[in-house]
Amino acid sequence: MAKDDLTAGFTGTPIEPPTGVRKAAKTASDAVKRETHAVALAAADHPHTATGLVLAIGALAFAIGFVMGRSSIENERGYWR
Repeated sequence: MAKDDLTAGFTGTPIEPPTGVRKAAKTASDAVKRETHAVALAAADHPHTATGLVLAIGALAFAIGFVMGRSSIENERGYWR
């Protein structure tokens, strides 16, 4: 039985490395991947702290939205008064 040639297809590197916007996008996406991996590892190591942070951020976001919603009411008197 003959051995199959496993080098079929493109196995090298691109002719031109990415430059300009493509290079910046690749660098940014690599940084985002590294940071999300670091956050996932930290959350796995400290689950109670991660849960507390998520709840605190959620409560803060709710409070800010509530205050902004209450301040956007045009008339002071509601229909129930």
